[in-house]
Amino acid sequence: MNLKDWISKLDKAQLWEGEKELARNEYLKVAGSVDSNIYFVVSGCLRIFVVEEFEEHTIRFGYQENLVVALDSFVTGQPSDFFMQAIKKTTVKWIPKDKYIDFIQSDPENIQMWNKMLEYLILAMMERERDILTSSPVERYNRVLKRSPQLFQEVPHKYIASYLRMTPETLSRIKKS
Repeated sequence: MNLKDWISKLDKAQLWEGEKELARNEYLKVAGSVDSNIYFVVSGCLRIFVVEEFEEHTIRFGYQENLVVALDSFVTGQPSDFFMQAIKKTTVKWIPKDKYIDFIQSDPENIQMWNKMLEYLILAMMERERDILTSSPVERYNRVLKRSPQLFQEVPHKYIASYLRMTPETLSRIKKS
């Protein structure tokens, strides 16, 4: 089962609590808050980031037809350090954690799919961490370009640079070369 099939299954089960439209730069979630919802990006794009010593560090993006979640808050029920912000006009729909968990536990196939999604997320996070720690800026750029070409169509360069852990000027130089 792929993500599209999973979303279709969630639609059929009528689990979505509602839909929310976010204006450009509007926050879906702010640091210090608990948010245990699962979000589906209907349209638009979100960025997930943290702020450390007044500097923003982009961790992830949520594109159209992607699921996003403040996983730390979802798992622990505690406040998260993450912000979720619309990069452009964005529409999301959401499912509360308790409703989602009940659905997952209702069928072994659902449990299996959730586990696959978590495995994918963990592997993606490990790959990103390895890239940041061991790859040159050019290698990071090329890997992200290959893995997520839509990023460069939908996201302003200053956020891509933050995600790649480089300055916007470095990103500009790499793109020109």
